[in-house]
Amino acid sequence: MNDQAEALRQLVQTREFPRSSATRIVTVTSGKGGVGKSNFSLNFAMALQKRGHSVLVFDADIGMANIDVLLGTPAPYNLFHLLKREKTIWDIIQTGPGGLQFIAGGSGFQELVRLSDEELEYFAEQVALLNGHVDFLLFDTGAGLSKQTLRFILAAEETIVVTTPEPTSITDAYALMKMVKTMGNEVAFRLVVNRVGDDREGRQTADNIRQVAAKYLGMELPVLGFIPDDANVSKAVKRQIPLTAAFPDSAAARGIDLIASRFLLEERKRRDRGISGFFQRMKRLWS
Repeated sequence: MNDQAEALRQLVQTREFPRSSATRIVTVTSGKGGVGKSNFSLNFAMALQKRGHSVLVFDADIGMANIDVLLGTPAPYNLFHLLKREKTIWDIIQTGPGGLQFIAGGSGFQELVRLSDEELEYFAEQVALLNGHVDFLLFDTGAGLSKQTLRFILAAEETIVVTTPEPTSITDAYALMKMVKTMGNEVAFRLVVNRVGDDREGRQTADNIRQVAAKYLGMELPVLGFIPDDANVSKAVKRQIPLTAAFPDSAAARGIDLIASRFLLEERKRRDRGISGFFQRMKRLWS
């Protein structure tokens, strides 16, 4: 396994990536399931796209991949076909409503942890081709503290954590950040509070998490914003149309829109490493 990681590390390091066209890698995760993470990922991507940025959503939720379902766009090919070399990275990129590009997870990510040296090298080569293809590559990870989710978080170094005001959701979100911190990794976490009754509840929830993270983890946790609890979200899911397309003037859609604006305006405090850095870190974590 170490030999595999070293060989692939050298492979990525020898590949050149123009900084001017670097794709920004962002993971979206949550401490527990059922907080609306995938819905946020999808509609956040569409909000970024509305502002003129090209986005590709990579469904990395092992066993629960559902971006294609939320989009109402069945994916004939997914990651599994790439890993088996039946299709290239370009073949498995699908286009959903509004021209949003996505890669369906399918059963492919279950294979990712059992790749041979040759298969992992091919995976790295193919995904590296996306550098410069889009402005943002969003990895919608699985919820919780699985090894696979942690690997994506640690590799990307820029992660949006989605939580709700529910105590269990808050506790699990904190536990996830604590796990990453105790592993000695510096990850730029940012917080989104979903399904809030009002702004007051959103601010109170965010403040509580921020204070605990600062006190016990020594971690600064910027808040991107709050998303109101909105019946239109479930209506959009049932219709298999993204919320921002089905109900663009809804309270939740407006909340996501503000989050996208804040995300783009926030001054970046860390060096952008793009896809090249992402795979260098991923190879180390997979070893």
